[in-house]
Amino acid sequence: METVKKQPLLSGLLILFLTAMIFANIGGNMYEGLMPLYLKELNAKITDIGLFFTLAQVVPLFLQILGGWVSDSLGRLRAIAIGSVFGLLGFIPLVLADTWHWLLLATAVGAIARALVGPSFDAFIAEHSSEENRGKVYGISQAIFMVVTVVGPPLGGWLAGSFGFKLMLFVAGVFYAVAVAIRLGMAREAAKGEQANGEKKTLSFSSLRSNLVSMAALVFGGGLITWMLITDGLRDVSFQFSGSLFPVYMQEVGGLSYQQIGWVTSVFGIFMMLSTIPGGWLSDKAGERVGIALGMILMSTALFVLVGIYPLGASGQWLYYVGWGLAGLGAGVSQPAYSSLISKAVPKEQRGLAFGLLSTSLGIVSLPAPWIGAQLWDKFGPTAPFTITASVLMLSVIPIWLKFKLPKTEVSAGEETIAPAAAD
Repeated sequence: METVKKQPLLSGLLILFLTAMIFANIGGNMYEGLMPLYLKELNAKITDIGLFFTLAQVVPLFLQILGGWVSDSLGRLRAIAIGSVFGLLGFIPLVLADTWHWLLLATAVGAIARALVGPSFDAFIAEHSSEENRGKVYGISQAIFMVVTVVGPPLGGWLAGSFGFKLMLFVAGVFYAVAVAIRLGMAREAAKGEQANGEKKTLSFSSLRSNLVSMAALVFGGGLITWMLITDGLRDVSFQFSGSLFPVYMQEVGGLSYQQIGWVTSVFGIFMMLSTIPGGWLSDKAGERVGIALGMILMSTALFVLVGIYPLGASGQWLYYVGWGLAGLGAGVSQPAYSSLISKAVPKEQRGLAFGLLSTSLGIVSLPAPWIGAQLWDKFGPTAPFTITASVLMLSVIPIWLKFKLPKTEVSAGEETIAPAAAD
């Protein structure tokens, strides 16, 4: 009797794909958590920081859905390669900026990269996993990927604190350049495979219109996608109130240095890395809504811890590690489940569009949120924006538990099992 060899959860192609993502995001994580402090160094005030992150959302607002469509139309690897070139170009104004206003150009160029790479990342993993193991594959992939938050922030904090932001950003750009080289090579190999098979992937407005009509039907149909969009939008608005102010809060309230802020962020990454694989297992065994709801509870609790230590000032520095550790557990438990649920709720050929729509807030409502959060800080104190975020996260558990369920008779729309070694 012939023995059937069991396919590994992660193929060689997926491991190479994750390697490129790690190099790119080590570079990104070196500076993203410190960006508000870079703005301060370039003479931005608290209200300027809020305005900056509000304006920085304008380009993603228009590009995220288009990026998902490009991914669906041209293929995941080609979309990522194109986006990576823009990402590398975005480091030029980052390094050369002499006022904080120039950083808007860097974020605009970088947004093109994120719009193309972000939706393609989750869609690529979905297409290289079976449905019954999808949560596990997302969990393992995201655990490997989370090395970026363990290595990047401490390295960036040390370089910025010891040698200044300019050198740190240059080193981050070198990491990103390595990723670009790997991604361009993968895209060329994928293109050769398409030519050998007689495939030709192109962009057309008719396909965009067709995909948007289909997605609109899912969005406004009152089902799972509708509730995911509503809940994700509310959570994202609340995160925008406080997200850009975390480093400033840790520096001004907690008295943490650049290096300490880097290590606190690294603790978040370590705990997220430890919890993504259990989170993926939980998603496959108990259902996606369990992991998502648990993650929201943990992240909300983490924020309440950070708010509660405000009166302690610098004497409560160790509690920042506790808070960010809890937040990492919450993010790690929920992210594989969330990605798995999206991949099962939409047809395969629209996954890029769906991840583009649901992974990032696209609503006009969230656009002024960073500016509003800065105004809340300025008028009601540093804890105000974080308290709102924590409360919204806790309340979001109610619709998640009631509505984040696939119908029992539903088979993943357009699902087609792809062997782990298959190329996009």
